[in-house]
Amino acid sequence: MQKNISFKNLHHLFRNAAYNIHNINYPYMFRKEQGIYKSISYGEVEQKLNAVSANMLELQMQKGDRIAFFMDNCPEYYMIDQGLQQIGLVNVSIYPTLSDKEAAFVYNDAGAQMIFVGSPFLLKKVAKIISSMKTIKLVVTLFDEPKKIWDDTRAISWKDFINKGQALFPQYQEKIEELYNQVGLHDLATLIYTSGTTGNPKGAMLTHNNFISDAKSGLTLMSAFGQNEKFLSFLPLCHVYERCVTYYIGLYQGAQVAFAESIEKISTNMGEVQPTIIATVPRLMEKVEERVKKTIQKEGGFKSKIFYWAIAKGLQRYRLQVKGRKPGLLLVLQLAIAEKMVFSKIKQKLGGRIKFIVSGGAALPVHVAEFFAAIGIKILEGFGLTETSPFITVNEYERQIIGTVGRVGPGQEVAIQNPDTREVYTIQTYDSFRPEYECPEGEILMRGPNLMKGYWNQPEETAKVIDKDGWFHTGDIGKFYLGNLKITDRLKNIIVNSFGKNIFPTQVENAYLQSRLIEQIFIIGDKRDYLTAIIIPSKDELKEAFGKNEAYFASNEKWITEPEIVQWLKAEINKYSSGLAKFEQIKTFIVKRNPFSIDDGEMTPKMSVKRKVVEEKFAEEIDSMYYKLIDED
Repeated sequence: MQKNISFKNLHHLFRNAAYNIHNINYPYMFRKEQGIYKSISYGEVEQKLNAVSANMLELQMQKGDRIAFFMDNCPEYYMIDQGLQQIGLVNVSIYPTLSDKEAAFVYNDAGAQMIFVGSPFLLKKVAKIISSMKTIKLVVTLFDEPKKIWDDTRAISWKDFINKGQALFPQYQEKIEELYNQVGLHDLATLIYTSGTTGNPKGAMLTHNNFISDAKSGLTLMSAFGQNEKFLSFLPLCHVYERCVTYYIGLYQGAQVAFAESIEKISTNMGEVQPTIIATVPRLMEKVEERVKKTIQKEGGFKSKIFYWAIAKGLQRYRLQVKGRKPGLLLVLQLAIAEKMVFSKIKQKLGGRIKFIVSGGAALPVHVAEFFAAIGIKILEGFGLTETSPFITVNEYERQIIGTVGRVGPGQEVAIQNPDTREVYTIQTYDSFRPEYECPEGEILMRGPNLMKGYWNQPEETAKVIDKDGWFHTGDIGKFYLGNLKITDRLKNIIVNSFGKNIFPTQVENAYLQSRLIEQIFIIGDKRDYLTAIIIPSKDELKEAFGKNEAYFASNEKWITEPEIVQWLKAEINKYSSGLAKFEQIKTFIVKRNPFSIDDGEMTPKMSVKRKVVEEKFAEEIDSMYYKLIDED
């Protein structure tokens, strides 16, 4: 890691990488064009970002003005963001999958002045809602001839926008440099909107220092991160995780970045790009393990035996490493055979140069971490939230403790507090680290330079999560185990799917409860690929539609399976899914005959469903919804 550099702002990271770590002609980014990956130098990026800055000044944008992004990952994202950060403007990025209503709310709440749109499909979405977006003055599309889709004077192509900006740059060059020197660490860099448990999303205000301090902290823990790394970028840049790790941490160290064509083509792109580091969510690594094991099971025989023998030897090595011990001569020889016959072949599927993998966004299953540890690839699992930029902890490269989310980063404090009594069990820092330390579990609190300023225009919501002593209440339950933080539960019932998307079940359930046919609904999907549900239909509606009587509801059979009733409810679910983001929509469901009740231990006296109780009680039926769809696929 670079030592003793005092970065003044996020654009300083770019200038340092382009002029000090490398040079202006060094290839910074790679994009697939006409079947091959082509490089983009720091110099090319600099020309474009300067054009963005010049255009912004010509449009009379002022420091702190918000500029919206509505696009997938691409080199232009970096160019636009750096053009904004250079002169103190604010990036407001949202998921391209958000519903029209949610997207319009975010842009209005942020007061976005402009919007950069990535594709014709997304421009169509913008065209549908722009009449309700009060402050948008200009729409720049990353494709040519936007007016063929949306004939409006506010639409301009990226090509025309950049050409204009390059022509304007000479007259604004001095002003840009003046503004660059005025952008400080505590100025606002971005608003990243997080879903609220009820109501609308909240915009986390993150500063230049939030990201820079978090990047420095992460690099201290991920000490193997050098200055010649190469990323493959595929997680959304509108999310804080990809933004910090691949983009800002990468830029801090001068890493190269290649952009995946799509999630579906990651495997192919891995072989083409040969990355040294990737930031991912657990589900993608789980799929790699599943694919490898499925292939081995099909082959059977000697190949299967040698594979599982090699994995066992690899795990033996990992367990010795945790204890600070080295493998003996026999194990060294066995590992050499395992490497040649098994491990090297799996690594080659990932491009052959992976140094380590960073995992976040959702819990990493222990079996996945152990599989990769066995083959000699470390997955460094971390923990954090949008509000914390995001990393609070991450596993050290030299000390990976599977099942934990790592050591507290430098400059941060993590407290474990009893959520009932408010007693603080412990406060841990990077410097207080002890490899054997353990403590009782409680809510995880944090303080540090990576903590957001607060929620945009929502001081009351900010006060709910940041107390008078400056502690941010994460809402997660955890403890320290072997010196590392371990997440054990959630204080709130937030669902995080296997791709790292945060889903608040109450909000989703309320959308479906608008239907008169549904009396109760219980959403499932934590650590899974998609949402399912237990639905209790309205007794009155069932009676009316299908002529059911009380005897039908008194049946000992818990579940309703009649195809006509299931189809009746399916049509209703489809109707109310349209207002939700794709990842919030129910993919399948089972129908419970009678409501959840206090008497059956399924509800609290306040009439809230006990999530853990229901999930455990109906675990078999819930699992069947996922296995069934897997079998059908």
